[in-house]
Amino acid sequence: MEENNSQYTTTKVQPKDFVSGWVVALIIASTGLSVSTLYLGSEIALNLGFKKALIAFGISTLVLTLMCTATTLIGNRSRLSTYMILHFSFGEYGAKIVNFIFGITLVGWFAVALELLAIALHDTTISTFGIDISKALIIITSSLFITFTTVYGIRSIEKLANIAIPVLTAFLGYVFYLSIQKLDSLSQLFDYVPSNTTMTLFEATSILVGAAILFPVLMADFSRFIKTDKQSLASVLGLTIGTPLAYVLSAVPSIQTGEVDIIKIMEQYNLVIPAFILLFIATWSTNASNLYSATLTFSTINKNWNFKKVAIASSIIGTVLALLGFAKYLFDFLELLGILAPSISSIYFIHFFWIKKQKYYLKDINKWEFPALISWVLSSIITAFTYLEVFQLTHAYFIDSFLLGGIIYLFLKRKSISFFKMT
Repeated sequence: MEENNSQYTTTKVQPKDFVSGWVVALIIASTGLSVSTLYLGSEIALNLGFKKALIAFGISTLVLTLMCTATTLIGNRSRLSTYMILHFSFGEYGAKIVNFIFGITLVGWFAVALELLAIALHDTTISTFGIDISKALIIITSSLFITFTTVYGIRSIEKLANIAIPVLTAFLGYVFYLSIQKLDSLSQLFDYVPSNTTMTLFEATSILVGAAILFPVLMADFSRFIKTDKQSLASVLGLTIGTPLAYVLSAVPSIQTGEVDIIKIMEQYNLVIPAFILLFIATWSTNASNLYSATLTFSTINKNWNFKKVAIASSIIGTVLALLGFAKYLFDFLELLGILAPSISSIYFIHFFWIKKQKYYLKDINKWEFPALISWVLSSIITAFTYLEVFQLTHAYFIDSFLLGGIIYLFLKRKSISFFKMT
């Protein structure tokens, strides 16, 4: 099958398109610099205090790094996209069900980023120009621009983002420096404890894991282009270093100012306009990518669906969610992802390494792979009970999901694994 634009949607990546692992690491790191990520870092720091926030940042990053380390090798060795890998482990129709969940997730992120961008623009126009523009109007207008970009001009905005994101990183670093300078001492930062909060360290960690839980599942989309195993493992450092760095760069100014809104923080440093321009470009690019990925994901469900029509339909759904205030359900949304997504990673990890012995052939794809689907459904149901604290397993429901998915799948596929045959 001929691949358009060398994206290798259904075939293996060819050596002529291999890239360095460090290039991919930078791409992964850049995804953390969005309004959504900065909001999470600020919100958790203000709710937990800096010490506990650092622990939450560290534990969540460790969990995600370990998961990504496992799945990055699958993409590198198979040279296939996540879309195709899921076909092998879940079957052609089963993969469509999983992809539908991914599509909904990406639309949810689209809605959150759209709403937070509208809030930032609304606050900027009021504080800088004294003009009160309706948030609904901003959401709809921004959505139209982003949708148009996704359908016709995503490459140009990505090139712009490649310039804006390093500048934004330096800019946030400068604000971080200013925040430190305004503190009487570093102990003031580490001793900060919120006077009233209902968030626990475990809840914060769970939210952070949920925020990036699709990375382990979709890591193959990045690592399939990397030259070697060693470099694909190095690419995970983009998440290991980049994500907590983004959280810390937003957490410290928030604690110093008491604000969670990045624009309001910049207002105190007289940096509203440059901050908004950089954030707008970075968020525009990120959200265009969210919509683009959602559209591709939904398109795999029915190959007869027109790309433009799917993009517009996805945009409309995301826009409606933003207008309804979906961002206020962000934490619940991320916790739901922590229930559904980790088991998918463990299932296709076991399938690749222990069942298919690292060899995928297109002729081996079946219509359905019920052991994988059953394992995913059962692990998600059980994890939902541990999340609701009906009973406990590891006391970390996202780890429950990962382990349960793998254990149930191993049991159902035990006859296909040589280790179990010997015993």
